[in-house]
Amino acid sequence: MNFDDSPEEHAFRLKVRAFLDEHATLRTGTEADWWSGPTDESDESDLAFLRRCQDWARTVYDHGWAGIAWPTAFGGRGESVAQMIVWADEVSRYDVTIGFVGIGHGLVGPPLMRHATPEQQQRYLAPLLRGDEIWCQLFSEPGAGSDLAALSTRAELDGDDVVVSGQKVWTSEAHHADFGILLVRTDPTAPKHHGITFLIVDMRSPGIEVRPLRQASGQAHFNEVFLDEVRIPVANVVGEIDGGWKVARTVMASEAGMIGTGGNDPANYDSMLRLARGLGRTADPLVRQGLADLHAREQMIRFMGMRFQTFLTTGRGTPPDPSVLKNFHTRKNARKNARKADLGLAIQGAPGLLDGADAWEHGLWQRSMVMQFASRIGGGTDEVHRNMIAERALGLPRDPR
Repeated sequence: MNFDDSPEEHAFRLKVRAFLDEHATLRTGTEADWWSGPTDESDESDLAFLRRCQDWARTVYDHGWAGIAWPTAFGGRGESVAQMIVWADEVSRYDVTIGFVGIGHGLVGPPLMRHATPEQQQRYLAPLLRGDEIWCQLFSEPGAGSDLAALSTRAELDGDDVVVSGQKVWTSEAHHADFGILLVRTDPTAPKHHGITFLIVDMRSPGIEVRPLRQASGQAHFNEVFLDEVRIPVANVVGEIDGGWKVARTVMASEAGMIGTGGNDPANYDSMLRLARGLGRTADPLVRQGLADLHAREQMIRFMGMRFQTFLTTGRGTPPDPSVLKNFHTRKNARKNARKADLGLAIQGAPGLLDGADAWEHGLWQRSMVMQFASRIGGGTDEVHRNMIAERALGLPRDPR
């Protein structure tokens, strides 16, 4: 594998740096950086962070840098996957992020580009890419999480509308969202993966109630959403009525791939080293061993991601199934996250029991401890993805239905 830039990629990198140098500042690795998230658990802080993410998304869009690998017909730059990687690599050094605006970019954009009508694409893609409209994903239900096809939210055709009633849960940013992508069951007599329809819903529609769910971290990114005879125009169906599972699979592949390739985690080696130095613990041999272990694990995951990305950019062979990618990285990340959370609190000693504004970096390591298993659940649990690997990649018999 060769991770060096080609001449074209190097030239592109210099252009990206010039743009970022003009419109952003480098991360300082201190609490002055805003990219790592809200400063506290309040709703006001959460909303202020979202608005700042939107401002950055608009800056990127207005200067022609949004959607690096999106087709130009949909408002993107039409660049290669390799150039998208260069962009992500460079942006990671600056104190900027699109945060949950990325739900629209990563989960909504791909199915709309692939399955939506030209009218739907023209209406939704540009505001989505610019960050003017926030999106959420209304898939999971109390009785249908990893087994998503078991969903029971019902919908009936009534003239030019689809009337929807049911409940969704674990919906990120629904309390701030303008629109949502929604899976409903339009034919309850059809086989499990049939009779499902994919809809775009205005989150301000009458009959929608959003209730934030307070997490163990004190934050409230997730919500439960109740739909009581919500009327949605038939024009908002993406794909075909009763054919929504095909569209949903595009979303799920994108979600598993996003989780599998890892995120821009503020609780990383650099933050841990800053913590150890700040508290004068770098001479402790156990702390030094923990730091070395964390650095090695981060580099392993980084190079595995680069290996996968190189695989994509060369065009040789077939990329791994998203389930393989998601399962591998979340298992590795789960071990790393558990170790680093333990180390982060151990370095602090008794002050590690503090939280919020009283804790180091506003409770960064406390949140890391309580949220360490999230990546093993989001996008489908590890167990479900292992079944998918067994059935699709290895050709093993399906579980009894």
